[in-house]
Amino acid sequence: MRMFNFAKRNFKELIRDPLSLVFQIVLPIFLLFIFQQFNIPAENYKLENFTPGIILFGFSFVSLFTATLISKDRSSSLLIRLGTSPMKSSDYILGYIVSLIPIIIIQDILFFVVAWLLGLSFSINIIFTILISMIVSILFIALGILIGSLVSERGTGGIGSIVVQLVCFTSGMYFPKESVGGFFAKVCEILPFESCLNIIKGILNNNLDIILTGNIVIFSLYTIVVLIVSIIVFKKKMISDNK
Repeated sequence: MRMFNFAKRNFKELIRDPLSLVFQIVLPIFLLFIFQQFNIPAENYKLENFTPGIILFGFSFVSLFTATLISKDRSSSLLIRLGTSPMKSSDYILGYIVSLIPIIIIQDILFFVVAWLLGLSFSINIIFTILISMIVSILFIALGILIGSLVSERGTGGIGSIVVQLVCFTSGMYFPKESVGGFFAKVCEILPFESCLNIIKGILNNNLDIILTGNIVIFSLYTIVVLIVSIIVFKKKMISDNK
C-alpha cells in the first residue's frame, strides 16, 4: 500500500510539469508527423519502421524526467524524510516505475493513433507492441533512477541529453549502423538501444526474424544490471543523504 501511495504521489508530480509532458509526448509526435511529410525514400522512415523508433525516442525522455524527479526529491529532502518510514529501497524503485507506466501507455497509444492517421495499418500487433514496450521501458526508467541517484538536479539535464542522443544515433532509428560501419557499428551492437528497437519493430511488423537471440540477451542483461545497480546506488544515496 505504501508503494502505491508513493507511486500516486510520483504520478502527480510528473503530470504537474507540463514541459516534461511536451517533451515526452508532443515532441516525438511532431517528429513522427514531420518526417512523414518529407517522404524520405529509405526503409528506416517507413511508418512501420519509424514508429518503433519514435517510441524508443519517447522512452529516452522518460529517462531524463525520471532522473529529474529523483534528483528533485533528493534536493528537497523528501527521500530523507521517507527514509524514516518502513519502506524498502525496492519499494521506492517500484513506486517510481509504477507511476510512469500510465504515462508510457498513454504515450504509446497517442503515437499509434497519429501513426494510424498517417497511414499505418491497424492490427493486433499494435496491442502486443504496447505491451512489450512497457517491458522495454523498464530499462529506461532504471537508467533515469540511476542518473537521478548519482547526480544533482542541474546535472540530470546534461546526462539525460546524452541518453537521448545515444538513442537517436545508436538505435538505428535514423540510419542503420551498416551505413557507417567500423567502430560505430560495434558501439551500436554493445549498447542496448538497437536491441530495444529491433524487439519493438519485430513485434509491430510481425517479423520475429529481425529479433536476434543477441538482442534479447543484450536487452535482458542491461535491464537486470541497470535495475540492480540503480537499487544499490539509490539505497546508498538515501543512507548518505540521511547522515
